[in-house]
Amino acid sequence: MYSIYRVNADELDSRFLRALKTMFKNKEIEIVVCETAESEEDETAYLLRSPANRERLLRAIENVTHNRDLVTVKLDE
Repeated sequence: MYSIYRVNADELDSRFLRALKTMFKNKEIEIVVCETAESEEDETAYLLRSPANRERLLRAIENVTHNRDLVTVKLDE
């Protein structure tokens, strides 16, 4: 299981810890903490690092902008 939580540090309390312990009972877990803006920058930089990946992502953005090559998914199926 993989979960991401975005919370303000001032909102962390014992309830959050209890919820984590309940969700991951008897499992070894890894907790990584970083500022949200830093995380988003790192993910974007990582995804754009590869020239092939960069080209594909930029082409996909352009396709969405121009309503081209879109795939419709029916959520009820």
